[in-house]
Amino acid sequence: MCTAATYQTKDFYFGRTLDYDFSYGEEIVVMPRNFPLSFRYLGKMEKHYAFLGVAHVEGDYPLYYDAVNEKGLGMAGLNFVGNAHYKNAQEDRENVTTYEFIPWVLGQCATVEEAKTLLVKINLTKDHFHEKLPAAQLHWILADSKSCITVESVPEGLKVYDNPVGVLTNNPTFEQQMFALNNYMHLSPVDPVNHFSDGLPLSVYSRGMGALGLPGDLSSQSRFVRAAFVKMNSLSGDSEEESVSQFFHILGSVDQQRGCCLVGEGKFEITIYTSCCNATKGIYYYTTYENHRITGVDMHREDLEGSGLVRYPMIQEQQIAMQN
Repeated sequence: MCTAATYQTKDFYFGRTLDYDFSYGEEIVVMPRNFPLSFRYLGKMEKHYAFLGVAHVEGDYPLYYDAVNEKGLGMAGLNFVGNAHYKNAQEDRENVTTYEFIPWVLGQCATVEEAKTLLVKINLTKDHFHEKLPAAQLHWILADSKSCITVESVPEGLKVYDNPVGVLTNNPTFEQQMFALNNYMHLSPVDPVNHFSDGLPLSVYSRGMGALGLPGDLSSQSRFVRAAFVKMNSLSGDSEEESVSQFFHILGSVDQQRGCCLVGEGKFEITIYTSCCNATKGIYYYTTYENHRITGVDMHREDLEGSGLVRYPMIQEQQIAMQN
């Protein structure tokens, strides 16, 4: 399970948590403009926008979980098990497999509006990368500094939703997640007022009581509500340090700790990594479960006119700075 969010200060930020019970050995991967992208049905894209994000590299092919391109467009895929539905290739559509979807969009779109135009033409197919890596059941969030959308491939077809909260988790469908926010319209960062009864001397006895009722469990619907409330009420300065720090605090509100979500014999879902990408500047920051020190990779320090992937393994070991 996962949570993705956007955040705007002076720059635009985009990131996510990856919550799962095991890792595929994902890395920070920079794809330069001349890395040849081969698509199953749509030929080869010899030149494209550069982008960076987290991917599992199989052979020499990066399977991106999330990424941001040099134009400031971000995209992430999140589990959507039981709801995702893909079709066979169709003659009258541009057929894109799920594992190609992120590079297909980020390689040629500079904005969400450009991506919307592209999405009208495509069909997401059920093709597997190979037999040990079947098509993942996902839905996606796409965002830039001006707008955000959610994309879901369901039995009725490809649905594209405007996403005014800039947050996405997993099930249920996005329109159901948005509707559920109606149940929490009373939440506030401000202390509550006694509406219960004029005949009772009820009073505030603690700070934070305006958020009484904010769900605290680990379900995807509850994480959506919690992340949306925290993100929509978040304030920080405009500096890089303040913005990045606040973004990690936003996603920290849905962090999953080992031992709290049992998924099998001795297996627990945890937050494997949390990311925050300054999409404006092309800098990818991340933390991992064992290492909460923020690490960054700047795509513009690489040769973006190159033709080979640039890969950085995630730093997993805890790094503690002693003051004495």
